[in-house]
Amino acid sequence: MRQIASAALGAFLWLTGPGAAQHDGGLSNLGVVQSVILTISPDRLYSESRFGQRIAREIEEESRQVASENRRIEGELLAEERELTELRQTLAPAEFRARADAFDEKVQQLRRTQDEKARSLGQRNEEARRALLNAAQPVLLDLMLESGAVAVLDRRAVLLSVDTVDITAKAVERIDAEFGEGETILPAPR
Repeated sequence: MRQIASAALGAFLWLTGPGAAQHDGGLSNLGVVQSVILTISPDRLYSESRFGQRIAREIEEESRQVASENRRIEGELLAEERELTELRQTLAPAEFRARADAFDEKVQQLRRTQDEKARSLGQRNEEARRALLNAAQPVLLDLMLESGAVAVLDRRAVLLSVDTVDITAKAVERIDAEFGEGETILPAPR
């Protein structure tokens, strides 16, 4: 009888004590993940944070403005091209060639300018991602220390893990609380 009671007590302790912690990988501790390794999704950290959402809105608005400007420029260039085509009949060949060359140079310059604006928007997005990850370092360090972790890995680089070691949602929550829309991380363009 003592052996049965002892076995039952051992099973109970295993299920409720340290054995239970081992059952979930030692990850439970009053809502704070306890793990030596944590993962984070930088893409989600950026896209789900208020900062990332603000940047996305700003870039979308700037993209609309560039597209609108492109349509306006295209209309102006088409009108100028039609005018130049009509003048071809009345201008001397040398004068027409000079105007056509000037028009071509103008088109190429405008194209370079507009392409640079589009590239700049992409660069701004990458700059914002880097700025957020840099600003988030203290938040991630706090989460790491609270969890007893020694490393936070990019989830994309991890072949296999349990979802409970992903701290992205908690990091977004804390980053939003600390930085809001992130004017101190990266001010809005004026």
